[in-house]
Amino acid sequence: MEQSSYERATSSRLDVTFAALANPTRRAILARLASGAVSVTELAEPFAMTQPAISRHLKVLERAGLISSGSDAQRRPRKLEARPLAEATEWLDGYRKYWEASFVRLESLLNELKAKKPKRKRSATNRR
Repeated sequence: MEQSSYERATSSRLDVTFAALANPTRRAILARLASGAVSVTELAEPFAMTQPAISRHLKVLERAGLISSGSDAQRRPRKLEARPLAEATEWLDGYRKYWEASFVRLESLLNELKAKKPKRKRSATNRR
């Protein structure tokens, strides 16, 4: 089945989003930004890496649309942009629904099998 241009664009955005989220440092940066905008210096503080290394992570997050930068006098604070996360959540939600339905079917089957299973009597040797 061929994808529409909308589906290709959505798929491409998801690829970029998940690639950005694949790194634990970038996820930690996003977690920090969830509580509000901060400067690059503040973002770099908890990490044992150089400021250029943090800047490279920020560029990946910016390209994915997960963060944006503002300007506040001499600072360029970064802030979280939630839209790509909402798109990823929506995509994942389809799979969550699939697995929930599968578990409901499995539970039904197990209950049905339990109901059909005859009760076993315990022998004298098994009672000890």
